[in-house]
Amino acid sequence: MDMTIKEAQALIDKWISTTGVRYFNELTNTAILMEEVGEVARIMARKYGEQSFKKSDEQVDLADEMADVLFVLMCLANQTGIDLTEALAKNLEKKSIRDAERHLNNDKLKS
Repeated sequence: MDMTIKEAQALIDKWISTTGVRYFNELTNTAILMEEVGEVARIMARKYGEQSFKKSDEQVDLADEMADVLFVLMCLANQTGIDLTEALAKNLEKKSIRDAERHLNNDKLKS
């Protein structure tokens, strides 16, 4: 299913008002976001880092965990009135101006 960020925010808002009953408050959702990011970090450390998987971790799904992060982030954006499409566009513009030559001149990034 292809959708824009704006469509995803609207879909999540609809899901919250029907299936989810209501949004958790912003502080609770921030804590949940940190928990979900931690789950992504745990998988990354085991799949791409030096840590090994425990038997209970073998069936983890990185894509699903990343989707959990995105879901909660979009909940917070909806709750705080942030249009993530607009915010991302502004952020990329800022980075493009600020980092126009920064990465090109970074010897650490040259092969």
